[in-house]
Order: sequence, then structure tokens, then C-alpha cells
Amino acid sequence: MNLRRTIMLVTFFAMAHMGFAQLHREEMAGFGSDPIKSLQVYPNPAVEFVSLKFETPHAKLVKLSVHNILGTTVEVETEVLDEHEIRLRVKDLANGYYFISVRDDRTNLKGTFKFLKK
Repeated sequence: MNLRRTIMLVTFFAMAHMGFAQLHREEMAGFGSDPIKSLQVYPNPAVEFVSLKFETPHAKLVKLSVHNILGTTVEVETEVLDEHEIRLRVKDLANGYYFISVRDDRTNLKGTFKFLKK
């Protein structure tokens, strides 16, 4: 139990150091040089929903996965609102930090966002 707690604390402080709204991505075709402007994740922290808003029409093309802080994939209900926005229902998730992985093989879009569920 102490090892698990230690791992969780180290991960938490590492995430805090990197910033919770930071995007990690490879260079992608068709997106601007500023990844934060290309894809927005809000609100953060979230209570019921997290929205992903794309500057260009990619919402119907991407594959999403949500992982808890230990790396376990968690199931969330997704809804494509239009070609620019996807909404994830996070209401039933336990409070804590999660990662959203976004991938579109057609455009080489690859990114990971962190968010806090309250």
C-alpha cells in the first residue's frame, strides 16, 4: 500500500510541475504552430463534462481514450456535438486526475491532455 501511495504522490507532483493543461504532441499536418489554439480541453477542473474543441473539423475523425492516473483505461460516454467539438461525460468518474489521449491517423494528430475531475 505504501508503494502505491508513493507512486501516486510522485505522479501527482510530476503532473503539477508540468501543468495540467499542457499538450504533448508531435508536429501535425494542417494545424497551427500553437497546439493550445489547435485543440482546447475545457472546463478544467471538470464536474460533469469535458469538451474538446478543434480549430479545424476533426471531431468526427479522432479516436479518444481516457486513462486514470495509474494508466488504466476508463470508459466514458462520448458525444460528437459537431465537426469541431466532442463532449465527454465524466460525471460518474471518481474524483482525481485523468488523461485524454487524442489520435487521428489520417492527419497524424496525436495529443494527450490532463484534466482534474472534481
